[in-house]
Amino acid sequence: MAKNLRLKAARAALDMTQKDLAEAIGISRQTMNAIEKGDYYPSVKLCIEICKVVGKTLDELFWED
Repeated sequence: MAKNLRLKAARAALDMTQKDLAEAIGISRQTMNAIEKGDYYPSVKLCIEICKVVGKTLDELFWED
């Protein structure tokens, strides 16, 4: 899996750190880092929670062309 640069960009656009986003959805910063690096595949439920916080759709953040 490639790095999730769209997630990183969406988070940065809201001036949120990995820790901020992780706390908002109830996971560790290390898990958020692994998701962004592509080392961890989040569940659909977790993806939806991330999308809600950053105001993006699943397609915008997680769909791979």
